[in-house]
Amino acid sequence: MVLNEFFYQHYWWLLISILGALLVFLLFVQGGQTLLLTMAKTPAEKTMLVNSLGRKWEFTFTTLVVFGGAFFASFPLFYSTSFGGAYWLWMAILFSFVLQAVSYEYRAKKGNLLGTKVYDIFLLLNGIVGVILLGVAVGTFFTGADFRVDKANLYGDIAMPVISTWQNPWHGLEAVADWRNLLLGVTIFFLARMQASLYFINNIDDDTLCARAHKQLLYNAVPFVVLFLLFVGTTLCADGFQLDPESGEVSVRPYKYFHNLTEMAWVAVLFVIGVAGVLYAVGRTLLSPAWTRGIWYSGIGTVLVVLCVFFIAGYNDTPYYPSAVDMQSSLTIYNSSSSLFTLEVMSLVSLLIPFVLAYIFFAWRAMDRKSITRQEMEESDHLY
Repeated sequence: MVLNEFFYQHYWWLLISILGALLVFLLFVQGGQTLLLTMAKTPAEKTMLVNSLGRKWEFTFTTLVVFGGAFFASFPLFYSTSFGGAYWLWMAILFSFVLQAVSYEYRAKKGNLLGTKVYDIFLLLNGIVGVILLGVAVGTFFTGADFRVDKANLYGDIAMPVISTWQNPWHGLEAVADWRNLLLGVTIFFLARMQASLYFINNIDDDTLCARAHKQLLYNAVPFVVLFLLFVGTTLCADGFQLDPESGEVSVRPYKYFHNLTEMAWVAVLFVIGVAGVLYAVGRTLLSPAWTRGIWYSGIGTVLVVLCVFFIAGYNDTPYYPSAVDMQSSLTIYNSSSSLFTLEVMSLVSLLIPFVLAYIFFAWRAMDRKSITRQEMEESDHLY
Protein backbone atom coordinates (compact mmCIF):
# COMPACT_ATOMS: atom_id res chain seq x y z
CA MET A 1 0.00 0.00 0.00
CA VAL A 2 1.41 3.38 -1.07
CA LEU A 3 0.58 6.17 1.35
CA ASN A 4 -0.07 9.57 -0.18
CA GLU A 5 0.95 13.05 0.91
CA PHE A 6 -2.44 13.66 2.56
CA PHE A 7 -1.80 10.85 5.04
CA TYR A 8 1.69 12.01 5.96
CA GLN A 9 0.56 15.61 6.48
CA HIS A 10 -2.09 14.47 8.93
CA TYR A 11 0.31 12.00 10.53
CA TRP A 12 2.90 14.68 11.21
CA TRP A 13 0.35 17.08 12.59
CA LEU A 14 -0.60 14.27 14.98
CA LEU A 15 3.04 13.94 16.07
CA ILE A 16 3.33 17.72 16.50
CA SER A 17 0.16 17.65 18.59
CA ILE A 18 1.49 14.84 20.80
CA LEU A 19 4.75 16.69 21.42
CA GLY A 20 2.88 19.90 22.17
CA ALA A 21 0.58 18.09 24.60
CA LEU A 22 3.51 16.44 26.39
CA LEU A 23 5.26 19.79 26.62
CA VAL A 24 2.26 21.43 28.30
CA PHE A 25 2.08 18.56 30.80
CA LEU A 26 5.80 18.80 31.57
CA LEU A 27 5.47 22.52 32.28
CA PHE A 28 4.64 21.48 35.84
CA VAL A 29 8.39 21.92 36.35
CA GLN A 30 8.06 25.62 35.49
CA GLY A 31 4.95 25.83 37.64
CA GLY A 32 6.85 24.36 40.57
CA GLN A 33 9.59 26.95 40.14
CA THR A 34 7.04 29.71 40.74
CA LEU A 35 5.94 28.01 43.98
CA LEU A 36 9.39 27.91 45.59
CA LEU A 37 9.01 31.26 47.36
CA THR A 38 5.56 30.47 48.75
CA MET A 39 6.04 26.82 49.71
CA ALA A 40 9.60 26.75 51.05
CA LYS A 41 10.01 28.36 54.48
CA THR A 42 13.45 26.90 55.28
CA PRO A 43 16.57 26.08 53.23
CA ALA A 44 15.91 22.35 53.71
CA GLU A 45 12.41 22.66 52.30
CA LYS A 46 13.64 24.63 49.29
CA THR A 47 16.31 21.97 48.68
CA MET A 48 13.65 19.27 48.62
CA LEU A 49 11.44 21.21 46.20
CA VAL A 50 14.26 22.20 43.85
CA ASN A 51 15.63 18.67 43.70
CA SER A 52 12.18 17.25 43.07
CA LEU A 53 11.92 19.52 40.03
CA GLY A 54 15.60 19.18 39.10
CA ARG A 55 15.15 15.51 38.31
CA LYS A 56 12.57 16.35 35.63
CA TRP A 57 13.58 19.68 34.10
CA GLU A 58 15.55 18.05 31.29
CA PHE A 59 12.40 16.27 30.08
CA THR A 60 10.70 19.64 29.54
CA PHE A 61 13.71 21.21 27.85
CA THR A 62 14.23 18.21 25.56
CA THR A 63 10.56 18.07 24.58
CA LEU A 64 10.64 21.78 23.66
CA VAL A 65 13.68 21.23 21.43
CA VAL A 66 12.15 18.15 19.78
CA PHE A 67 8.87 20.05 19.28
CA GLY A 68 10.74 22.77 17.37
CA GLY A 69 12.78 20.22 15.42
CA ALA A 70 9.68 18.27 14.41
CA PHE A 71 8.04 21.47 13.16
CA PHE A 72 11.16 22.26 11.13
CA ALA A 73 11.22 18.81 9.54
CA SER A 74 7.52 18.45 8.77
CA PHE A 75 6.21 21.99 8.27
CA PRO A 76 9.23 24.10 7.32
CA LEU A 77 7.18 27.02 6.02
CA PHE A 78 5.71 27.53 9.49
CA TYR A 79 9.18 27.26 10.98
CA SER A 80 10.59 29.91 8.63
CA THR A 81 7.53 32.14 8.96
CA SER A 82 7.03 32.04 12.73
CA PHE A 83 10.53 31.37 14.03
CA GLY A 84 12.03 33.61 11.36
CA GLY A 85 9.43 36.38 11.59
CA ALA A 86 8.26 36.39 15.22
CA TYR A 87 11.83 35.92 16.41
CA TRP A 88 11.64 38.29 19.40
CA LEU A 89 8.84 36.22 20.90
CA TRP A 90 10.67 32.92 20.36
CA MET A 91 14.01 34.36 21.51
CA ALA A 92 12.40 35.48 24.77
CA ILE A 93 10.99 31.97 25.28
CA LEU A 94 14.29 30.24 24.49
CA PHE A 95 16.30 32.67 26.63
CA SER A 96 14.10 31.92 29.64
CA PHE A 97 14.73 28.19 29.17
CA VAL A 98 18.48 28.80 28.89
CA LEU A 99 18.30 30.60 32.24
CA GLN A 100 16.56 27.52 33.67
CA ALA A 101 19.26 25.15 32.40
CA VAL A 102 22.06 27.32 33.79
CA SER A 103 20.30 27.64 37.14
CA TYR A 104 19.87 23.91 37.73
CA GLU A 105 23.44 23.30 36.68
CA TYR A 106 25.12 25.88 38.92
CA ARG A 107 22.81 27.02 41.77
CA ALA A 108 24.07 24.40 44.26
CA LYS A 109 27.73 24.40 43.25
CA LYS A 110 30.19 25.88 45.70
CA GLY A 111 31.65 29.16 44.59
CA ASN A 112 29.03 29.75 41.88
CA LEU A 113 29.50 33.15 40.32
CA LEU A 114 26.07 34.73 40.89
CA GLY A 115 24.86 33.12 44.09
CA THR A 116 21.93 30.83 44.82
CA LYS A 117 19.38 33.64 45.14
CA VAL A 118 20.11 34.93 41.64
CA TYR A 119 19.65 31.47 40.15
CA ASP A 120 16.37 31.12 42.06
CA ILE A 121 15.22 34.37 40.42
CA PHE A 122 16.16 32.89 37.04
CA LEU A 123 13.99 29.85 37.82
CA LEU A 124 11.12 32.16 38.74
CA LEU A 125 11.49 34.12 35.50
CA ASN A 126 11.47 30.91 33.48
CA GLY A 127 8.37 29.76 35.32
CA ILE A 128 6.49 32.98 34.60
CA VAL A 129 7.84 34.34 31.32
CA GLY A 130 8.56 31.02 29.60
CA VAL A 131 5.14 29.52 30.33
CA ILE A 132 3.02 32.59 29.55
CA LEU A 133 4.89 33.36 26.32
CA LEU A 134 4.56 29.75 25.17
CA GLY A 135 0.83 30.10 25.67
CA VAL A 136 0.88 33.37 23.73
CA ALA A 137 2.73 31.67 20.86
CA VAL A 138 0.19 28.81 20.71
CA GLY A 139 -2.61 31.36 20.94
CA THR A 140 -1.59 32.74 17.54
CA PHE A 141 -2.75 29.41 16.07
CA PHE A 142 -6.23 30.83 16.64
CA THR A 143 -5.80 34.59 16.56
CA GLY A 144 -3.33 34.78 13.67
CA ALA A 145 -0.15 36.73 13.04
CA ASP A 146 1.01 39.57 10.80
CA PHE A 147 2.79 37.80 7.97
CA ARG A 148 2.51 37.51 4.22
CA VAL A 149 3.57 34.51 2.11
CA ASP A 150 4.56 34.62 -1.54
CA LYS A 151 6.00 31.37 -2.87
CA ALA A 152 6.66 33.06 -6.22
CA ASN A 153 9.71 34.59 -4.55
CA LEU A 154 11.34 31.18 -4.86
CA TYR A 155 11.87 32.00 -8.50
CA GLY A 156 13.10 35.54 -7.90
CA ASP A 157 16.36 35.96 -6.03
CA ILE A 158 17.68 32.40 -6.17
CA ALA A 159 20.57 33.22 -3.83
CA MET A 160 18.27 34.49 -1.04
CA PRO A 161 14.62 33.62 -1.71
CA VAL A 162 12.29 35.18 0.86
CA ILE A 163 8.97 33.34 0.90
CA SER A 164 7.38 34.93 3.97
CA THR A 165 7.73 38.44 5.33
CA TRP A 166 6.65 39.90 8.67
CA GLN A 167 4.44 42.95 8.37
CA ASN A 168 5.28 44.85 11.55
CA PRO A 169 8.48 45.87 13.36
CA TRP A 170 7.60 44.05 16.60
CA HIS A 171 8.36 40.59 15.18
CA GLY A 172 6.16 38.54 17.47
CA LEU A 173 5.95 40.77 20.52
CA GLU A 174 2.70 42.21 19.18
CA ALA A 175 1.08 38.86 20.04
CA VAL A 176 1.37 39.76 23.73
CA ALA A 177 -0.95 42.73 23.13
CA ASP A 178 -3.82 40.42 22.07
CA TRP A 179 -5.84 39.60 25.20
CA ARG A 180 -6.89 36.25 23.74
CA ASN A 181 -3.27 35.13 23.48
CA LEU A 182 -2.55 36.35 27.00
CA LEU A 183 -5.65 34.55 28.21
CA LEU A 184 -4.25 31.24 27.00
CA GLY A 185 -0.81 32.04 28.41
CA VAL A 186 -2.14 32.84 31.89
CA THR A 187 -4.43 29.79 31.76
CA ILE A 188 -1.44 27.53 31.11
CA PHE A 189 0.47 29.35 33.86
CA PHE A 190 -2.13 28.42 36.49
CA LEU A 191 -2.39 24.90 35.03
CA ALA A 192 1.38 24.47 35.45
CA ARG A 193 1.20 25.65 39.08
CA MET A 194 -1.77 23.39 39.76
CA GLN A 195 0.00 20.37 38.33
CA ALA A 196 3.18 21.24 40.20
CA SER A 197 1.19 21.03 43.43
CA LEU A 198 -0.09 17.59 42.42
CA TYR A 199 3.45 16.55 41.50
CA PHE A 200 4.89 17.64 44.86
CA ILE A 201 2.18 15.70 46.67
CA ASN A 202 3.14 12.60 44.70
CA ASN A 203 6.91 13.04 44.77
CA ILE A 204 7.81 14.43 48.20
CA ASP A 205 7.42 12.56 51.46
CA ASP A 206 7.00 15.45 53.86
CA ASP A 207 3.78 16.26 55.71
CA THR A 208 4.48 19.99 55.96
CA LEU A 209 5.22 20.49 52.27
CA CYS A 210 2.32 18.29 51.20
CA ALA A 211 -0.07 20.34 53.34
CA ARG A 212 1.15 23.52 51.65
CA ALA A 213 0.88 21.84 48.25
CA HIS A 214 -2.78 21.06 48.94
CA LYS A 215 -3.40 24.75 49.69
CA GLN A 216 -1.60 25.82 46.51
CA LEU A 217 -3.63 23.28 44.54
CA LEU A 218 -6.85 24.96 45.65
CA TYR A 219 -5.50 28.50 45.16
CA ASN A 220 -4.45 27.75 41.57
CA ALA A 221 -7.25 25.40 40.53
CA VAL A 222 -9.95 28.04 41.00
CA PRO A 223 -8.43 30.68 38.65
CA PHE A 224 -7.42 27.95 36.21
CA VAL A 225 -10.97 26.62 35.87
CA VAL A 226 -12.37 30.14 35.40
CA LEU A 227 -9.75 31.12 32.81
CA PHE A 228 -10.01 27.78 31.01
CA LEU A 229 -13.77 28.11 30.63
CA LEU A 230 -13.30 31.66 29.34
CA PHE A 231 -10.71 30.51 26.80
CA VAL A 232 -12.89 27.64 25.59
CA GLY A 233 -15.94 29.89 25.33
CA THR A 234 -14.20 32.67 23.40
CA THR A 235 -12.48 30.21 21.08
CA LEU A 236 -15.60 28.23 20.21
CA CYS A 237 -17.56 31.44 19.60
CA ALA A 238 -14.84 33.08 17.49
CA ASP A 239 -14.73 33.28 13.71
CA GLY A 240 -12.10 31.13 12.04
CA PHE A 241 -10.69 30.44 8.61
CA GLN A 242 -11.90 27.64 6.36
CA LEU A 243 -9.87 26.15 3.51
CA ASP A 244 -11.65 25.06 0.34
CA PRO A 245 -9.77 21.87 -0.57
CA GLU A 246 -10.81 22.14 -4.21
CA SER A 247 -9.84 25.73 -4.98
CA GLY A 248 -7.32 26.27 -2.20
CA GLU A 249 -9.08 29.51 -1.24
CA VAL A 250 -9.38 30.54 2.39
CA SER A 251 -12.55 32.16 3.71
CA VAL A 252 -13.99 33.24 7.04
CA ARG A 253 -16.35 30.80 8.75
CA PRO A 254 -18.29 31.88 11.86
CA TYR A 255 -17.91 29.55 14.85
CA LYS A 256 -15.26 27.61 12.96
CA TYR A 257 -13.72 25.89 15.99
CA PHE A 258 -17.12 24.97 17.40
CA HIS A 259 -17.94 23.37 14.04
CA ASN A 260 -14.63 21.50 14.18
CA LEU A 261 -15.70 19.93 17.48
CA THR A 262 -19.12 18.94 16.17
CA GLU A 263 -17.83 17.69 12.83
CA MET A 264 -15.06 15.68 14.49
CA ALA A 265 -17.08 14.03 17.25
CA TRP A 266 -14.13 11.88 18.33
CA VAL A 267 -12.23 15.05 19.23
CA ALA A 268 -15.14 16.25 21.34
CA VAL A 269 -15.19 12.91 23.18
CA LEU A 270 -11.44 13.09 23.89
CA PHE A 271 -11.87 16.67 25.07
CA VAL A 272 -14.59 15.76 27.58
CA ILE A 273 -12.57 12.79 28.87
CA GLY A 274 -9.51 14.99 29.30
CA VAL A 275 -11.39 17.71 31.19
CA ALA A 276 -13.00 15.06 33.40
CA GLY A 277 -9.56 13.60 34.21
CA VAL A 278 -8.17 16.96 35.33
CA LEU A 279 -11.22 17.80 37.44
CA TYR A 280 -11.21 14.33 39.00
CA ALA A 281 -7.54 14.67 39.96
CA VAL A 282 -8.09 18.04 41.61
CA GLY A 283 -11.34 17.10 43.34
CA ARG A 284 -10.19 13.80 44.77
CA THR A 285 -6.84 15.21 45.92
CA LEU A 286 -8.56 18.03 47.80
CA LEU A 287 -11.16 15.72 49.35
CA SER A 288 -8.75 12.86 50.13
CA PRO A 289 -5.49 14.32 51.52
CA ALA A 290 -3.88 10.86 51.67
CA TRP A 291 -4.37 10.27 47.93
CA THR A 292 -1.22 11.07 45.95
CA ARG A 293 -1.88 9.90 42.38
CA GLY A 294 -3.61 13.04 41.14
CA ILE A 295 -0.70 14.09 38.90
CA TRP A 296 -1.25 11.08 36.66
CA TYR A 297 -4.97 11.65 36.14
CA SER A 298 -4.38 15.35 35.66
CA GLY A 299 -1.40 14.70 33.37
CA ILE A 300 -3.28 12.31 31.11
CA GLY A 301 -6.26 14.67 31.06
CA THR A 302 -4.03 17.62 30.16
CA VAL A 303 -2.43 15.69 27.30
CA LEU A 304 -5.86 14.77 25.89
CA VAL A 305 -7.19 18.34 26.13
CA VAL A 306 -4.11 19.89 24.49
CA LEU A 307 -4.26 17.24 21.76
CA CYS A 308 -7.81 18.35 21.03
CA VAL A 309 -6.74 22.01 20.94
CA PHE A 310 -4.15 21.17 18.28
CA PHE A 311 -6.63 18.99 16.39
CA ILE A 312 -9.24 21.73 16.06
CA ALA A 313 -6.50 24.18 15.09
CA GLY A 314 -5.08 22.09 12.24
CA TYR A 315 -7.52 19.40 11.12
CA ASN A 316 -10.82 19.66 9.23
CA ASP A 317 -9.39 22.00 6.55
CA THR A 318 -8.44 24.61 9.15
CA PRO A 319 -5.46 26.96 8.68
CA TYR A 320 -3.42 26.37 11.83
CA TYR A 321 -1.51 29.64 11.42
CA PRO A 322 -3.87 32.32 10.12
CA SER A 323 -2.50 35.48 8.56
CA ALA A 324 -4.11 38.59 10.02
CA VAL A 325 -3.04 40.76 7.08
CA ASP A 326 -3.59 38.44 4.11
CA MET A 327 -6.13 35.65 4.52
CA GLN A 328 -4.78 33.70 1.56
CA SER A 329 -1.31 33.59 3.12
CA SER A 330 -2.61 31.51 6.03
CA LEU A 331 -0.72 28.28 6.62
CA THR A 332 -2.36 24.86 6.55
CA ILE A 333 -0.93 21.39 6.97
CA TYR A 334 -1.15 21.12 3.17
CA ASN A 335 0.59 24.26 1.93
CA SER A 336 3.32 24.40 4.60
CA SER A 337 4.49 20.78 4.72
CA SER A 338 7.72 19.28 3.49
CA SER A 339 7.89 17.29 0.27
CA LEU A 340 6.41 13.82 0.13
CA PHE A 341 9.88 12.27 0.08
CA THR A 342 10.97 14.20 3.20
CA LEU A 343 7.77 13.28 5.03
CA GLU A 344 8.26 9.62 4.15
CA VAL A 345 11.87 9.56 5.35
CA MET A 346 11.07 11.45 8.55
CA SER A 347 8.13 9.11 9.19
CA LEU A 348 10.57 6.21 9.29
CA VAL A 349 12.64 8.09 11.84
CA SER A 350 9.49 8.78 13.87
CA LEU A 351 9.12 5.04 14.47
CA LEU A 352 11.83 5.48 17.11
CA ILE A 353 9.53 7.72 19.18
CA PRO A 354 7.92 4.83 21.13
CA PHE A 355 11.39 3.69 22.22
CA VAL A 356 12.22 7.23 23.37
CA LEU A 357 8.97 7.41 25.31
CA ALA A 358 9.69 4.03 26.87
CA TYR A 359 13.11 5.27 27.96
CA ILE A 360 11.53 8.37 29.54
CA PHE A 361 8.98 6.18 31.32
CA PHE A 362 11.57 3.84 32.81
CA ALA A 363 13.95 6.71 33.67
CA TRP A 364 11.11 8.56 35.39
CA ARG A 365 10.08 5.43 37.26
CA ALA A 366 13.64 4.79 38.41
CA MET A 367 14.06 8.35 39.71
CA ASP A 368 10.73 8.25 41.53
CA ARG A 369 11.10 4.79 42.99
CA LYS A 370 11.45 6.49 46.38
CA SER A 371 9.85 9.78 47.38
CA ILE A 372 12.15 12.65 48.26
CA THR A 373 12.76 13.03 52.01
CA ARG A 374 14.72 15.43 54.21
CA GLN A 375 17.12 12.62 55.13
CA GLU A 376 17.89 11.88 51.49
CA MET A 377 18.70 15.55 50.83
CA GLU A 378 21.07 15.62 53.81
CA GLU A 379 22.91 12.48 52.69
CA SER A 380 22.96 13.03 48.91
CA ASP A 381 26.20 13.98 47.17
CA HIS A 382 24.42 15.48 44.14
CA LEU A 383 22.01 18.34 44.74
CA TYR A 384 20.54 20.93 42.42
